[in-house]
Amino acid sequence: MKQILTAGVLAMFATTHPALSDEVTLHAAGSLKAAMTDIADAFEATTDMQVARNFGPSGLLRERIEGGEHAEVFASANMRHPQTLADAALAGDVTMFARNSLCGLAQQDIAVSSDTILDVMLSPDTRLGTSTPKADPSGDYAWQLFDKADAIAPGSTETLKSKALQLTGGPNSATPPEGRNPYGWVMSEDQADLFLTYCTNAVLAQRDTPGLQIVQLPEALAVGADYGLTVINGASAAADDLAAFVTGPDAQKILSSYGFKAPD
Repeated sequence: MKQILTAGVLAMFATTHPALSDEVTLHAAGSLKAAMTDIADAFEATTDMQVARNFGPSGLLRERIEGGEHAEVFASANMRHPQTLADAALAGDVTMFARNSLCGLAQQDIAVSSDTILDVMLSPDTRLGTSTPKADPSGDYAWQLFDKADAIAPGSTETLKSKALQLTGGPNSATPPEGRNPYGWVMSEDQADLFLTYCTNAVLAQRDTPGLQIVQLPEALAVGADYGLTVINGASAAADDLAAFVTGPDAQKILSSYGFKAPD
């Protein structure tokens, strides 16, 4: 009986004191999957810890954390989602750890350049793809681009928002086959002529689906993406170590190799 009680107490203690675990849980934006996988591998190689990895749209990850899902480190594709957790006293301070920007990803047969991308997006013949606003920051950044478009072509904001096909990043978005880049897959399935996504995603999509064009946005439409990191309250000491590693030189070098920029 004593042994049973002791085992129960230990199990309860392990649940409420995650420092006893040899695993730290990471929730990270889908756009970070390739880079953060390498970062987690590097962290594991220099510690005795294992990193449990969960990737997905940042807004949906935040909702899961708010709903009580176990999480320790949250790396978001914007600052707002981790700050929302911090404001709700669910997480600590938020640190910007990387920057990204939007690009256009176009089918091979689309005639488009940085100078003409707005005209192409506005064309009735162009199927314009985005991620899902609120669920995925990539969609929010696309909407910011649409807001900026009115200064160039009055009335274009509503046109772009009404025609945008929200193809990825939502709770009901189609899931690509295992091993496929979601944006390369969407384009290979001919679901859009032009897709707005992170420049880092566009590079990976082009590797997945050769022939896709990457189009840089003109300065007037450029939208930057700030990535935020926070540690969830009650996390293990190893979570602080992982967060520090992500902001350190080794991880920053990995992020740079995938096209991310260091925070200003």
